[in-house]
Amino acid sequence: MSIRTATLAGTAIATTATAVAGSIATDPSSGWYRRLRKPPFQPPSSVFPIVWTALYADLAAISAVALDGLDKRSRPAERRRYRQALAANLLLNAGWSWLFWRGRRPWLAAAECAVLAASSADLVRRTARVSPAAGTALAPYALWCSFATVLTTAIARRNPGR
Repeated sequence: MSIRTATLAGTAIATTATAVAGSIATDPSSGWYRRLRKPPFQPPSSVFPIVWTALYADLAAISAVALDGLDKRSRPAERRRYRQALAANLLLNAGWSWLFWRGRRPWLAAAECAVLAASSADLVRRTARVSPAAGTALAPYALWCSFATVLTTAIARRNPGR
């Protein structure tokens, strides 16, 4: 499937805005975060920006593929619902950073992250209906969001009252 430049620009702007919003809230060098007890499967802090950059690029490109595929099939209602699902997902994505890092509410962030993981799986499902290959390409995003839910929950469990 080919991607129209305007569609890719729109999804790239949306995912970049999400990345910036999340980055503004994120502070892995804060005393609060350094004092948290973390599980043994916690990746090094340097891994997160690398993984998230790749996942955001994937999300922007694959969402553009799905949106253009829906447009080409003359399904404006499905296209609109996909855009709404993507927007909700991106808001949830950025919201986690604010709940966890700025709000310092690991349990609330874990609950929100579970909703994000479900939303991400829904995007994979919606994308796969348009293009099975594109759905497969988006699956790592949903898997990472699920991992983030497990990790955030583990941090919350190890740090009651924080």
